[in-house]
Amino acid sequence: MSEPVSDLAELLRTLRPVLNDGNYVFAVLPHDADTGALEALATFRENEGITVVVEEGRAQLAGLRVLFRAAWITLTVHSDLQAVGLTAAVAGALTRANISCNIIAAAHHDHVFVPAESAHAAIEALRALQTCHQ
Repeated sequence: MSEPVSDLAELLRTLRPVLNDGNYVFAVLPHDADTGALEALATFRENEGITVVVEEGRAQLAGLRVLFRAAWITLTVHSDLQAVGLTAAVAGALTRANISCNIIAAAHHDHVFVPAESAHAAIEALRALQTCHQ
């Protein structure tokens, strides 16, 4: 695996957004819920409960109340967790396209969740962001 990139110009030049298959939902479960069967893509424990990001079909089977139905975009550049400005640049590009986003940073990549109906417009906005930094 390549070394993580921290330079903002290099991050934007090599962003390479990829739209993952399927739709995903954000939902909240009580603290004592067993999340194992959901095979959650992400979880986050807050005072109010456990936020989960789950494939839509699994959420439907579990009867979860959907808070946000999203498409999942992976920024395939290996971003450094200490890089400055990537989240702001991505959010800014999507804001200019009038697309809301939720961003999760993981050890190797950043993951952007946008409204499912805005998936293709979001990919276009992110590719334009990358192109203007070539």
